[in-house]
Amino acid sequence: MCERQPDNSFWSMFGLATSAHILIRWIRDWTDKTWNRPFYKTLEDGSEQTKDDIGHLGEDLAERFLRTEEHMKTLRRNFQAPKGGEVDIVCRYDDTLVFIEVKTRTSTAFGRPLEAVTEDKQRLIVCGAIEWLRLLRYSDILFRFDVMEVLLIPGELPELTRIGNAFQLPEPIYYPNDSSRGLEDCQRN
Repeated sequence: MCERQPDNSFWSMFGLATSAHILIRWIRDWTDKTWNRPFYKTLEDGSEQTKDDIGHLGEDLAERFLRTEEHMKTLRRNFQAPKGGEVDIVCRYDDTLVFIEVKTRTSTAFGRPLEAVTEDKQRLIVCGAIEWLRLLRYSDILFRFDVMEVLLIPGELPELTRIGNAFQLPEPIYYPNDSSRGLEDCQRN
C-alpha cells in the first residue's frame, strides 16, 4: 500500500489541503479579506499600513517561500553590519551561503522590484555579506547574492520570484578573518 507523503508546500503552512476546490475557496476568501483593498487605506482597527509594514510583510512571505519552496535554511534576518552594510535574509542552500535582498512593491508602475537594487544598494549588501563571512572566520565558502521580488498588488495574490545570482562582486575581495576590524579594512585585489 502506498503511504501518503506529507504536504510540505508553501500553501500547506496555511492549513490548506491540496484539493483544488478547497484551495480555490481559500484563495477567494483570502483575497476578499486581505488583498482586495489598497495597502495605504485605514485598516479595520484604525491603523494604516506604512511602507515599512509592507516591506516586513514581503520579507515574511519571502522567508516562508524560501524555506518551503526553495528548501533554504534561514540563518538570520535583517543582518546589520556594525560599520555599515545590511542583508535582508541570510540563508544556506546545501553548501552555499545565500545573501538575499527582498524588494516588495504594490505596483509595477515604476518597474520591477529588481530594478530598485541599484549599485549603491548592492554595495551595502556586499559590505553586510563580507562582515557575515568575517564572523564565520572561514574564507573558503561559496556564496552568492539573490534578490526576492515580492509583488503585493491589491486584489491579486502575492507574486514571489527569486532571482538567483542577481549580481556579482564587482571585483574579488579579500576579507581578513579578524572580525574586530571594520569594513574599511576590506581590500580589493
